[in-house]
Amino acid sequence: MVDRRTLMLQAAALAALAALPAGKALAASPKFPDRFLWGASTAGHQIEGNNVASDFWLMENVEPRGFAEPSGDAVNSFALWPRDLDLVKALGLNTYRFSLEWSRIEPERGLVSIAMLDHYKAMIEGCRARGLTPIVTFNHFSCPRWFTAAGGWTHADSPALFAAFCDRAMRHLGDQIGYAVTLNEPNLPALLLWTPIPAKAYDQKAANRAAAAKAVGAASFPGGFMFRADEFAPMVANLVAAHRQGKAAIKAVRGDLPVGMSLSVADDQAAGPSSKRDVKRAAAYGVWLEAARDDDFVGVQNYVRTQIDANGTLPPPHDAPQSDMHTEIYPASLGGSVRYVHEATKRPVLVTEHGLSTQDDRLRAAFIPLALASLKQAIDDGVPVLGYVHWSLLDNFEWYQGYAQKFGLVAVDRKTFARTPKPSAHVLGAIARANAVAG
Repeated sequence: MVDRRTLMLQAAALAALAALPAGKALAASPKFPDRFLWGASTAGHQIEGNNVASDFWLMENVEPRGFAEPSGDAVNSFALWPRDLDLVKALGLNTYRFSLEWSRIEPERGLVSIAMLDHYKAMIEGCRARGLTPIVTFNHFSCPRWFTAAGGWTHADSPALFAAFCDRAMRHLGDQIGYAVTLNEPNLPALLLWTPIPAKAYDQKAANRAAAAKAVGAASFPGGFMFRADEFAPMVANLVAAHRQGKAAIKAVRGDLPVGMSLSVADDQAAGPSSKRDVKRAAAYGVWLEAARDDDFVGVQNYVRTQIDANGTLPPPHDAPQSDMHTEIYPASLGGSVRYVHEATKRPVLVTEHGLSTQDDRLRAAFIPLALASLKQAIDDGVPVLGYVHWSLLDNFEWYQGYAQKFGLVAVDRKTFARTPKPSAHVLGAIARANAVAG
């Protein structure tokens, strides 16, 4: 039961959100560009269930755990993907982003499952049969257990191993992919270092990884995406190389396929004199934006704005509405983030994730049009945006936080796996059908 205080907070947040500007007034036409991609996003490990050969599965099931709960069956999308694609189409969207699970396709090094390649090929064909453009992510955080036990992204061979996976997958299922994303948010560990996360949380993740390493008899087990700066530093060059080599492998099979990577990007705003905003941008995005300048597009994944002064990141304004993850709800952050990325790379932008964690779907339903108004203004000001793909289609497994956070346009009963679209799903669907958002 929701208590009275929570209801009052929700009502106050909704009122504050309604009062927020989305940005400058829209131009005369509310129409988005022709052939604009309107979609919803997912990731394999978060929705499929029973991804037993992955590094995350091991980390979720050893003690001490670094996770609120294990993923288990997730929302059973490995079996129910046709139902999920039907939902995307029924909502009026034209795009679906999902990921290939490397650990299903190559559960042991060099052992490739044709059955699993066929599974993902069927999903791609299922998208096309429903008139949906498939955006396929080749790595969305989770990796095979054998890969991480061998050193993961710290290992010198990791770029070549990833490129070989991309090559094998592309030759089997790549002919109908619409857009390819090599890596999902490889910069996230660096970005999180600018977030006020307690040191004990990093200690907990390190203890969990040590337990996983012991379980498989490995020297280390660098899985996940929460690392201290010294732990992440050895991965950066390998991740950049993996993106480049993975892209080359994909292009070698289909030179016409647009390829990029997705980056986690806050709308960073300088506050006061001597702001560290540009220091933060260099640390969290610099090497990745440099690599993206050779790509066909940049995937932008935006959830927050951050205000940064001379000492670092400021807490959210005390009177600002907040998500269930205690981040500020600030719709205009979407427009700000895509402007920054395009300015830095001169590449087209594809919003591959954007959303809001909240139990109160009224907040999400109010948030989506305001955020899209800010995106449209960026487009009107000359930023080439290919599409908007909302996170997430389904309430799902949110990594370290388990199932507590609700990002979905669609609620899922985790016992029956029944899917129920929320009002916000129909808000986004109506905008997609009209290819326009009112100013």
